[in-house]
Amino acid sequence: MTSYTDFTIGAPVADTAAPAGPVEERWERRRFGVKLVNPANKRKMKIIVVGTGLAGGSAAASLAELGYQVSSFCYQDSPRRAHSIAAQGGINAAKNYRNDGDSVHRLFYDTVKGGDFRSRESNVHRLAEISLQIIDQCVAQGVPFAREYGGLLDTRSFGGAQVSRTFYARGQTGQQLLLGAYQALERQIDAGGVMMYPRHEMLDLIVVDGRARGIVARDLVTGETRSHLADAVVLASGGYGNVFYLSTNAKGCNVTASWRAHRRGALFANPCYTQIHPTCIPVSGDHQSKLTLMSESLRNDGRVWVPEQAGDTRPPSDIPESERDYFLERQYPAYGNLVPRDIASRAAKNVCDAGRGVGPTGLGVYLDFAEAINRLGRPAVAAKYGNLFQMYQRITGEDPYVVPMRIFPAVHYTMGGLWVDYDLQSTIPGLFVVGEANFSDHGANRLGASALMQGLADGYFVLPNTIGDYLAGAKLHPVDPGADEVRATEHEVASRIETLLSIDGSRTVDSFHRELGHLMWDQCGMERTDAGLRKALDRVPELRREFWSTVKVPGTGAQLNQSLERAGRVADFLELAELMCLDALHRTESCGGHFRAESQTEDGEAARDDEHFSYAAAWEYTGQGEPPVLHKEDLHFEYVTPSQRSYK
Repeated sequence: MTSYTDFTIGAPVADTAAPAGPVEERWERRRFGVKLVNPANKRKMKIIVVGTGLAGGSAAASLAELGYQVSSFCYQDSPRRAHSIAAQGGINAAKNYRNDGDSVHRLFYDTVKGGDFRSRESNVHRLAEISLQIIDQCVAQGVPFAREYGGLLDTRSFGGAQVSRTFYARGQTGQQLLLGAYQALERQIDAGGVMMYPRHEMLDLIVVDGRARGIVARDLVTGETRSHLADAVVLASGGYGNVFYLSTNAKGCNVTASWRAHRRGALFANPCYTQIHPTCIPVSGDHQSKLTLMSESLRNDGRVWVPEQAGDTRPPSDIPESERDYFLERQYPAYGNLVPRDIASRAAKNVCDAGRGVGPTGLGVYLDFAEAINRLGRPAVAAKYGNLFQMYQRITGEDPYVVPMRIFPAVHYTMGGLWVDYDLQSTIPGLFVVGEANFSDHGANRLGASALMQGLADGYFVLPNTIGDYLAGAKLHPVDPGADEVRATEHEVASRIETLLSIDGSRTVDSFHRELGHLMWDQCGMERTDAGLRKALDRVPELRREFWSTVKVPGTGAQLNQSLERAGRVADFLELAELMCLDALHRTESCGGHFRAESQTEDGEAARDDEHFSYAAAWEYTGQGEPPVLHKEDLHFEYVTPSQRSYK
């Protein structure tokens, strides 16, 4: 019997869109080399954008400004409800206002190193270049960034960097940036350039003659399912962290749009690369459906510590300085509390595993602001972090001005996603993927404050340049709504919905999701082992079979039915989870957020294997439960030499 682990290795995949030559000239050369679309012709072309977060909102607004007919889809009731609005800490840019040694090259270097040398140099350098334009764009839109005394925009430090390059708006940077993109999007909706479809969920991708030509979407209010056709499709549907059930993502975040495209032929790259954020409010019980992030910016002034002795349950105020272990400062003196997220998360896990964790469950460490309050004064700390402190107090009932916060790592972001080339085009011509939904910029670990940077770079500056090259050369003809490919896709969607509603089993959708999440956290979370991954690969197919035979989805498809929405999303998570575990199993090295217990240095750090694994793993779908095909994209480093990553 063929096992899912019996995957085969197919032909290598290569990014042929990136120009050769000096890395600092590649983006400008690509921009000059793209084919242009006549402005009059743009008005005849239709583009679908799925998702209205920073990447999707900025893309839809920018494409409409250029003259394209844009249809924008989101499953929320408003574009501004996208999960980007929850981002807190800031956005990176190499403006060097602090005159502390920052530059485009240093941001490029820090990002490649922070990703543990598993990202493309071409993409990362472009991201660092565009970071300068992003800040100007957002200021012009009225984004209220914090300013320092002299009037320049203020910055603060984030993990993985020794310069201060993170621009912020208190603890609500994502909200302010998204409102800027939302205003630009609403302007185009009012002008007729964008047709907005709120409360619509993409359930499949329509591929005609090998090209992406539309989507099948369900109106979540009326239950109507129908096709929407276009000349190109842009996915900006975010990450898949909710496969773990508990994460910092909004409850609705899912993988369906990306996974449906994967099943239609788009390669899925590096699915095992999951970012665990070290600064989250610890789990308090089984009643929780999500976790709450505390911004990484808090590590600027908060000091992380645990008691020296295991089992010390005294209140933090009763533990003297001499009996505290500021373990990040001790282990990583060069960066201290501002080490990258994967480093800080594993360090917190290790002290908790040693019995020195704090709080009712022992799964927590202190984030203490006493020293900062004494040094700066409470008003200054409140000016920086007031809304974050307020949020923490409302959730926990504890005042962080008086007692230290308690934090613990949690799933936050996914570096994997659909494979794209330098133009952000997937392996399906005409399907472009932007923001967290693609895999391209962060390698095995995203540095803090880089997600907002990538989303806006892709939407405002990259995609508007590169999508025209495809449209100018594709020679597309209108698709007949009655075409066989369209009807077949509609039928598959309808059949899937009908099947989910007809099972009428005894288990709720959430019970399956919760069990899957616990399994993935235990076996494919902060630390992975060969035995644990094989255990998960045995259990996930069983759980999937149980789902399709015993799940209960009440109601009908011809109405608002949130149980049906969740069922479709969990069904896709049950397929994705298997690929994530296989990707983690085959990569017998540790890098960034992917930590294999069998591959670590003597002092417990990640041990990469550049000789055998310096590639992006791009997986081809061959059928549910069937062994996929692995296509490798070799990574080449000309400007940042891979080395043992050290923050000591």
